Amino acid sequence: MIRLFRHYIPVSLVVLALSEFLVFFLAIYLGVEIRFVNQEAGASISVEPLLPKALLFAIVMLGAMISMGLYWRNPHMNVMGMLHQLLLGFTAGTMVMLILFYAFPAVFIGRGAFGFTLAIAFSSILVTRMVHYYFADSDALKRRLLVLGTGELATQLEQELNSGEMAPGFKIIGFVRITGKPVQVGLGRVISVHAPLMETVKQHQIQEIIIALDDRRKYFPVWELLDCKMSGVQITDVTTFLEQRTSKIRLDTVHPSTLIFADGYSHAVLASYGKRILDISASLALLAVSWPVMLLTAMAISFESGGRGTILYRQERVGKDGNTFDVLKFRSMRMDAEKDGKARWASKDDARVTRIGGVIRKYRIDELPQLLNVLKGDMSFVGPRPERPLFVEELTEKIPYYGLRHKVNPGITGWAQICYPYGSSDQDALEKLQYDLYYIKNYSLWFDFLILTQTVYAVLSGRGGQ
Repeated sequence: MIRLFRHYIPVSLVVLALSEFLVFFLAIYLGVEIRFVNQEAGASISVEPLLPKALLFAIVMLGAMISMGLYWRNPHMNVMGMLHQLLLGFTAGTMVMLILFYAFPAVFIGRGAFGFTLAIAFSSILVTRMVHYYFADSDALKRRLLVLGTGELATQLEQELNSGEMAPGFKIIGFVRITGKPVQVGLGRVISVHAPLMETVKQHQIQEIIIALDDRRKYFPVWELLDCKMSGVQITDVTTFLEQRTSKIRLDTVHPSTLIFADGYSHAVLASYGKRILDISASLALLAVSWPVMLLTAMAISFESGGRGTILYRQERVGKDGNTFDVLKFRSMRMDAEKDGKARWASKDDARVTRIGGVIRKYRIDELPQLLNVLKGDMSFVGPRPERPLFVEELTEKIPYYGLRHKVNPGITGWAQICYPYGSSDQDALEKLQYDLYYIKNYSLWFDFLILTQTVYAVLSGRGGQ
């Protein structure tokens, strides 16, 4: 794993992104060469210099690919899913390039050359991805891991492995049983160690040891682990390992002391002028391009309700430090949705949602008025989603550490929103909290920018909306 601007990214994804950046960069040169191959000498001079144009094309196309979710933390997907996202990425990137060609004619390379460039880039990216997926699944290139422990923590690690949600690039060789401790993991995964731990490490060519001991006070092989450490083997706590591979903080593996001594958390809590500038800039930019959509939405809501009822909906939510504010949304439910005064979770196929409401909720158009909340300072563009006071009170009693999410401003979008589908239960709230804590712990402006780009695909695909 590589920690880039405080966010963990699999090495395989970094290699893939760099490889595809090079593909896009070289595609310009090859496209121009093919276009003018039969022309008289010097015919291609009119489109030179190519270096800045190749860099621009590579940056735009890579940005479009990121926005369409093609560098997701779990890069494995079926062929059809990959092709769908790849077509979306190329379509978005091509549209941006056409706008740039129109606005800045100096970067234009000609219709023929650009057509060849796109064809070369698309076919080359397909080949690059096939090669990447083949080698990413190769055991020879996977990091070999050994887990110390077979109890509850080890079981939680095994559950994450079986879920298929962990970032790839590693192979767990086995779980080492501690004498006298019960075995809760699959027996087929257990390795019996009758010699010094270092000998087992050498025998199985282990590169990293994961510490998953339930009680370290009674048994903790300090000197054996130190011997492994000094021999070049990486030693990692199970909480840190799960954080790196799942991009969330597993609450069933942490204690208050874990959070106290963990690196991070303070970055998001401290006032950040950079984050506020990003909030204002992103909000104004989105308002500038989305006002036609907002106007049409307001007209559609008014038409559907026959001119009766409100277009905007105000609802009390809990913000930073537990302070409440009124969040603004386009009304997507009937006016009598909560006529009995009882707060309810929104659910799938909720009968209270109107026809227009179903569309705007799926593509998150209903949340566009929250840009005004961001400009006012009640919310950030990126952060944990604000919940209603009644739900917050209930969840705080049921879920440990739930109140920590209120140490930062809530957001229109966030890490939990793009990593986990719409939540409508206490269990969903727990899962999303784990992603929120990861965001708070590893906050940076780069992470905010990454979330914003990933939100583009989440909105276009309707993912996470309900």
